[in-house]
Amino acid sequence: MTGPEEGAFRSGFACFVGRPNAGKSTLTNALVGTKIAIASSKPQTTRHAVRGIVNRPDAQLVLIDTPGLHKPRTLLGERLNDLVRETWSEVDVIGVCLPADQKIGPGDSYLVSEIAELPQRPKLIAIATKSDLVKPDRMAEHLVRIHALETELGIEWAEIVPVSAVGDQQLDVLADLLVQQLPTGPQLYPDGEISDEPEEQLVAELIREAALEGVRDELPHSIAVEIDEMRLRADRPADKPLLDVYASMIVERESQKGIVIGHRGSRLKDIGATARQQIQAILGTPVYLNLKVKVLKEWQRDAKHLNRLGF
Repeated sequence: MTGPEEGAFRSGFACFVGRPNAGKSTLTNALVGTKIAIASSKPQTTRHAVRGIVNRPDAQLVLIDTPGLHKPRTLLGERLNDLVRETWSEVDVIGVCLPADQKIGPGDSYLVSEIAELPQRPKLIAIATKSDLVKPDRMAEHLVRIHALETELGIEWAEIVPVSAVGDQQLDVLADLLVQQLPTGPQLYPDGEISDEPEEQLVAELIREAALEGVRDELPHSIAVEIDEMRLRADRPADKPLLDVYASMIVERESQKGIVIGHRGSRLKDIGATARQQIQAILGTPVYLNLKVKVLKEWQRDAKHLNRLGF
């Protein structure tokens, strides 16, 4: 059987998997060259399969950012896990992120063994992320351990590559390796597009990221964001547009509402300022952002609420 011809255009889908904080979203953003997937210091930050598009003269690589696979404690958790498995079975290549500054543990093995059980398994690339944080001897040890997973879990790595998204090390190598695993085919999205995520969803995610960062460990992942209204202000001249965004941050309990608002509204003000900056940077339009906080009791466990919030 002959392989795809040399020099032919390739296109297809890839996703990164790994335990929380393995560097998946940061890697997606670095490869796409702009902020598409929200990166937070908290696990379970990503809730939607966000696509980032890498356009190259020889290929179009569509990156899908999935939530992490985890032990579900709520209906939301179960739905997120279903979304992950569905995504895995539809991509051409999976990049498994194994941070170099952490030992490979049961969580990593569980994740890879779940992929190994897929009826139609995509190509697998092992990515030793955060390579800037370790010395060469530690990296060598880590790569040997990654290689050993092949025998232990009955898989085959198409490639093993160390990278650092933060230090911009080997990102171009990783992009080439991912592209090599794609089938030959036409462009899937028009030139210049970097994401097919609706703007409202992107704006909601940026607000949620700003809300999560400030509360550290006080608040579990009980924040959802709903865009109530988003439109260009009508009475503005074409060269001075202003985007009005009215959004609600939704929490599960009154006590959480107090945490998000903060003393005399200080937290809410900070969230608004941070989110507004990020939205303006991505959409390229000045933004007026109006934020409210609403309580929807136990929304993560209620099918009706989850459906309404798009999960």
